[in-house]
Amino acid sequence: MRRLLVRPGGIGDCILTFPAMEHVKADYTEIWISRPIVPVLQFADIVRPLSSTGIDAAGIGDDEADRRLQKRLSEFDSVVSWYGTNRPEFRHVVRASGVPSTFYAALPPAGYKEHACDFFSRQVGAPRGLAPKINVSAPSYGRMAVIHPFSGSTKKNWPLDRYQQLAKELPLDANWVAGPEESLDSAVRFEHLDKLAAWLAAAQLYIGNDSGITHLAAAVGVPVLALFGPTSPEVWSPRGKQVETLHHNPLSELAVETVTDAANRLLGSR
Repeated sequence: MRRLLVRPGGIGDCILTFPAMEHVKADYTEIWISRPIVPVLQFADIVRPLSSTGIDAAGIGDDEADRRLQKRLSEFDSVVSWYGTNRPEFRHVVRASGVPSTFYAALPPAGYKEHACDFFSRQVGAPRGLAPKINVSAPSYGRMAVIHPFSGSTKKNWPLDRYQQLAKELPLDANWVAGPEESLDSAVRFEHLDKLAAWLAAAQLYIGNDSGITHLAAAVGVPVLALFGPTSPEVWSPRGKQVETLHHNPLSELAVETVTDAANRLLGSR
């Protein structure tokens, strides 16, 4: 059985779908997924960035693009896709290829109250309670905490000056990490997520907002303290061996002392 899995979305959304995708892998599994995720997806035979597949051009009136995609799809016995529920024209192109296909919603519906990971697992008949796992070889940098004070929305960010106060209270060295578009002097930056994942795995503690990097840290097994404001940790909290969430909306009113106490609890439980 040759199966194609298709998964668009942000880093966190994709990582939370790992257990569901792994559950439906076949003898040969190829995955088309958002480009940043490619180097950390470990359970497929081939992983390709979505942007390299021509999938976005399908169903928009370019007959040649449709034929190219259908030819690629004909190499598979099955397609399982978290892309296309809102694009009937794309689903038509896929089904016209003759390959059996299944389309799933890429996000839980509004008002959903269970964890997103369980939502994706339930779609494919996988057990509830599974957690994403990314296996890395962690280098040794001594005792350090990692702080990532950003996310995909400023509304989800605890104020930077609070993080700076927190860093002074931690009983180990605080190392800051930021993405290429995030402005923070002295922050460590990585071009690829596999390098970032290996660096994170060496930490004794990770602290961050509701972000894809927070999900990455949990998936590599780091103790994670995740700060949530407008989004629900009931649905979107990271899953890992040692994760604690603090939920306060607005986040600007979350006290440094509260976060410091939670960080020390996590460190004390190691």
